[in-house]
Amino acid sequence: MSVQKFHIKKDDTVMVMAGKEKGKTGKVLRILPEKNRVLVENLNVVKRHTRPSQVNPDGGIIEKEASIAISNVMLVCSACNKPRRTGIRASEDGSKARFCKKCNQMVDK
Repeated sequence: MSVQKFHIKKDDTVMVMAGKEKGKTGKVLRILPEKNRVLVENLNVVKRHTRPSQVNPDGGIIEKEASIAISNVMLVCSACNKPRRTGIRASEDGSKARFCKKCNQMVDK
């Protein structure tokens, strides 16, 4: 089974479009391509009960981000400051970059 390419990359700013975190924005911490999910900073926070270990000698309850389905997040355009659809455009030198379909600005630096 081949790994899919996604319209979202690490360190992108995204907005959640569905679910309990709908309307909130955050930075992508990690992409999980095998599960079609993303981890977004300070969104979908869950409590994890851990037992004592060498890393965490006290144990206790830890809050951490849970993954969100990648279909439920949308890239926020830096020019529009709103979630927008993106496309891929090839430049003169042959490299590919993402662009906002609404304002035609390049998303990738």
